[in-house]
Amino acid sequence: MFTKFKIQDPRRSRAGRAVAWTAVTIFSLGLSGQALAAAACENPDALTFAIIPTEETVAELELYKPVTDRMAELTGKKIQFFMPTSYASVVEGMLSGFVHVGVLGPYTYVIANAKDPNIEVFATYAKRAGYLQEEGPGYRGVLITRKGSKFTTIESLKGTVLGLTDPGSTSGNLMPRVVFSETVGMGLDDYFGKVVYTGSHELSTVAVHQGRVDSAFVATHRFDNVVSKGEVELDDFNVLWKSDPIPQDPFVYLTTLCDDIKKNIEDTFLGLKDQPGAKKFLDNVKSNKFVRMTSADYDIIRALKKAKDARK
Repeated sequence: MFTKFKIQDPRRSRAGRAVAWTAVTIFSLGLSGQALAAAACENPDALTFAIIPTEETVAELELYKPVTDRMAELTGKKIQFFMPTSYASVVEGMLSGFVHVGVLGPYTYVIANAKDPNIEVFATYAKRAGYLQEEGPGYRGVLITRKGSKFTTIESLKGTVLGLTDPGSTSGNLMPRVVFSETVGMGLDDYFGKVVYTGSHELSTVAVHQGRVDSAFVATHRFDNVVSKGEVELDDFNVLWKSDPIPQDPFVYLTTLCDDIKKNIEDTFLGLKDQPGAKKFLDNVKSNKFVRMTSADYDIIRALKKAKDARK
């Protein structure tokens, strides 16, 4: 059962609890260094889980139920769901310590991990091949326009309206601003007449289809979702540009959690393919299984961020 979760008082943050608990163990219990480290790990009564927002975040809650039920069973914890409003809200939840497990975008993860190394990736899903999506734990950012429009080349888009997704998006903001800008020899805001944020890849795809923006950068797997729902067809679009492969959305947890909790969270996802009740969830994310990931797998995103920051 999902429970909508509210932000806690900052005075009761993870950092505050850790300091208080450490003081108690040092002065009251006289623990050794090794025992102190074990005692200082976080062992909450409930784990809070959050995902980056999509067009149908509310609907996804029910699809995630087999996952959260399995996590509850393995960890012995109640699982609470935090409803995010943006990529940044998931990060802020983890930085403040009230979100313990989350799904981030690759770019958002790199930013969060730089702010707090205790936010660590442990897995992602290996995608099935789709309409534009390739098989494996990666995806691409693509620049799409509506077929039948006059926008059939990159050159034809100069001075037009471009749709991006979210400032925290990798394929919907970072990749275009760094890599695509090199293709056209100038920044997006200079090349295009107007740049707007739609809020999600799905909304960007629909905006192009409806003519509300002239083009948009979207993730291949998110584009596929809109086609699969029958809202658009693959043949409705031109693909004018593709990025190099990008690692899929990282599933992360707080490393301050006790080791047994972290292991059980990992087992929740990495062993999901063997759970009969999880087929609907895996089908929804167009995946057969989760694969283990490490922070180093996202170094390509760090390199892109460094290049983007150097231009400021």
